[in-house]
Amino acid sequence: MIKSERYSRFTLQPSEDGERHVEVKLSDDATEADDQEGGSPSFRPAPQLQNRATICYLALGILLIFFVGCLLGYLSHRDTQLQPVNCAAEPVIENAKEETAAVVASVPDPQLNWKQVTQLLTQKLTSQAFDKSLSDFDRPRRSAGSDEDNSLANAILDLFKKEEMDPWIGIHYVQLQTPDSKHPNRVTFGSEDFQPTGYLAYSATGKAQGKLVYGNYGRQEDLEVLQKKNVDLKDSVLLLRAGKISFAEQVDNGAMKGACAVLIYPDLQDYSYPVDTALYGHVHLGSGDPYTPGFPSFNHTQFPPTKSSGLPKIPAQTITANMASALLKNIGGPESDASSGFKGSLLSVEYKLGGSKNITVEVNNVLVDKEIHNVFGVIKGFIDPDKYVVLGAQRDAWGEGYAKATVGTSVLTELAKAVREMVEKDGFRPRRSLVFASWSAGEYGSVGATEWLEGYMSSIDKRVFTYISLDGLIMGSGSFMASASPLLYSLLEKTMKAVKSPIGSGTVYDMAGKTKWVANVLKPMSMDDPAYPFLAFSGIPSISFHFINLNEEAYCYYGTNLDSKDHLDYKTNNRTSEMAALAAQFAGQMALRLVHDHMLHPSLDVSRYSSVVNKAGYRVLQRINQLSQTGQLKEVNSKWLGRACSSFTRAASSITNDIANTDMNDKEACRILNDRIMTVEHSLLSPYVSPRRNSLPSSPAGSRLPHFGLHRRDHRHGTLPHPAGPRHLEPAGVCQRHGGKHLGHR
Repeated sequence: MIKSERYSRFTLQPSEDGERHVEVKLSDDATEADDQEGGSPSFRPAPQLQNRATICYLALGILLIFFVGCLLGYLSHRDTQLQPVNCAAEPVIENAKEETAAVVASVPDPQLNWKQVTQLLTQKLTSQAFDKSLSDFDRPRRSAGSDEDNSLANAILDLFKKEEMDPWIGIHYVQLQTPDSKHPNRVTFGSEDFQPTGYLAYSATGKAQGKLVYGNYGRQEDLEVLQKKNVDLKDSVLLLRAGKISFAEQVDNGAMKGACAVLIYPDLQDYSYPVDTALYGHVHLGSGDPYTPGFPSFNHTQFPPTKSSGLPKIPAQTITANMASALLKNIGGPESDASSGFKGSLLSVEYKLGGSKNITVEVNNVLVDKEIHNVFGVIKGFIDPDKYVVLGAQRDAWGEGYAKATVGTSVLTELAKAVREMVEKDGFRPRRSLVFASWSAGEYGSVGATEWLEGYMSSIDKRVFTYISLDGLIMGSGSFMASASPLLYSLLEKTMKAVKSPIGSGTVYDMAGKTKWVANVLKPMSMDDPAYPFLAFSGIPSISFHFINLNEEAYCYYGTNLDSKDHLDYKTNNRTSEMAALAAQFAGQMALRLVHDHMLHPSLDVSRYSSVVNKAGYRVLQRINQLSQTGQLKEVNSKWLGRACSSFTRAASSITNDIANTDMNDKEACRILNDRIMTVEHSLLSPYVSPRRNSLPSSPAGSRLPHFGLHRRDHRHGTLPHPAGPRHLEPAGVCQRHGGKHLGHR
């Protein structure tokens, strides 16, 4: 790899401050003598006399080798004596049968074409197989790090061993937050005193008191409505209904407006279940263990005394719809406008805005140390085994977690068994490897997956070229939605056209509205999406998809103890096994397409990113011009952004042209082009942006492309720089330091 250069000289140089520093120099024949002063004594040149003797010996050695070579050449090129052949006689071939069998055995099985691959996959992923698998992985409890969670991990490990998938377990030691059984969380409002059983992990602890204010969903626009009505949010306790945005974003928005605590409840307008149902979730504005930001939580590893800046600084607590109803009936304050969308569906509640009566919130959650297990199995590729597609599913849940964890785990294992059987019995030869991963502590913000990424971040983006999330695949049966990197849009569209629709005839593509599929199917990838850390932290093209009912945005039983088989069967009209098989075929076709074809293009289509980058850049330019005209922004030249967008488009076209002009039978050329494609997503991560200087609410820097709808903050917020540079993302995929195109190039 180093070729003509080699590391040769290590000198220990004293410095003025008394410390000693190691200096590494590269040796070169032309400069060896020039910089020998001060070098290591072992590398000093020999005396002049010794040099002359060495030259003489070298000349004699060359002459000897030349003489021996001539002699060997003469002997090998003499005329050979040919034995006479009797043409009348039949030639005798010894061991003919054995030689023929050996030749046949040495010829590799022909590669299956794509139609044969999809037919085999469909035949092996049946609803009958999922009936048993879903039953095997169904558990009443499966909290992260518990005995039930570890038992499931061992069951998956045994299954991977049985399939000879070279399985292994990744162990991490993390801190999770749970309620204190001796000191329950409390909410006191006048004569009302509540002790909710649900909670929000990673909330700030302590007691907060302030005026109770109703803030709808807690979005920025909702809180601006309150400010326009002169409702003071400073030191208030915000009462918010769940939905639209994540718990973490709701708490963060409230803290930005000066609130001292946040209460969140499920309104009957959004969640049609009993009014005494408890809610569970987390409020870390990021992913992974927030107490080891940027570092993998391995055993006995020393970390700096820091924590994620994505942790909230105010207490947050969930309450039931019944509790919220009691609070809203006595909240007082001005009326909310019907046009603002503040009114929910709680009975006998006027949804006033409050701001006049005090409430006390007490959160006593405690941190507990947990050992979590990630389980992996691999089906190795035959040509590029060092390149992986990773398929992952969360294994833990707050309660039973049937839709959240059982379905994904079943799809993961059944897909692994099906592909393994295709390789062993049906002659399928994947060019690249498939890794199947079962994650733990997903309910706390993709902790298991993020810790794995952090543990191998120096090389993982060079190995993993796509991540397919198997979490939440089945929420219903009438519609389809997905969140993905633009690189995967073409693969998603192609797979939608190939997989049959769960309703009526046709395909998923027909169900999505064909020409309108982008608007109907693609949704922004939120921070709480399980695929988010792979995309935003490691720069790996990622996708998550979901079958869901019409006019629904989410599965309402997530984060409750009602996520059970009966409720999912109700949502799918008792077709859960059939839908699971369909989802497995969808994920399997995407994964197998990526490991089957010579080229990653067009499955990873660089050209699809160009329109996304240009649209995002145009919105930024509009904003710059608007601020410049009002005088809020001065001496800013926006031409660099236009040039960068154009440079990206030219670089994308360059890759496409190189692919079109390359011989697909040239394995090395294909590998080089595939390596270039694999760098595209990672090139949109900037190692030069400080997370501390760019996490301000008004700062657009450090954000991902606006198209994705991702939060302005990075997935991890350490107060110290990331070991490999903070992985923040620049607008429109532009490297501010280099300014030019770096798409697909080192």
